[in-house]
Amino acid sequence: MYMGRPYYPLWLDNLADDVTGEGAAMQGVAHGADAVRTIVTEARKHYEDQEFSFTGDFDDNGFIEEYTCRILGEPTSVVVTVHRNAEGKTQRLVVNHRPRSSVLLFARIMGEKFAGTPLAKFFVTD
Repeated sequence: MYMGRPYYPLWLDNLADDVTGEGAAMQGVAHGADAVRTIVTEARKHYEDQEFSFTGDFDDNGFIEEYTCRILGEPTSVVVTVHRNAEGKTQRLVVNHRPRSSVLLFARIMGEKFAGTPLAKFFVTD
């Protein structure tokens, strides 16, 4: 919950066509609005009890989110950095989870979800 209501990242509706997305749970960098939107939308489904400690702008073209959540019951801390281009669209997204056990758990969950799709290459699929 964020300020008494579920949080929705408005930057997700404003992705540049050539946006990139990366994170600690990913292998490589996702390119393009469809890929990034699909990954973020799926990721949000696995965050339980999301509690924000901060959301806000930094520098001229940046936005940051800091929150805690549970992933399959495991406590997880997350920092999201959003970099906007000159048009104000999300150009680069970086999502970092911690601790490492949560990173690996999340990578496996996402790998299972995307198994057999082009997005599987970004996650643990073994």
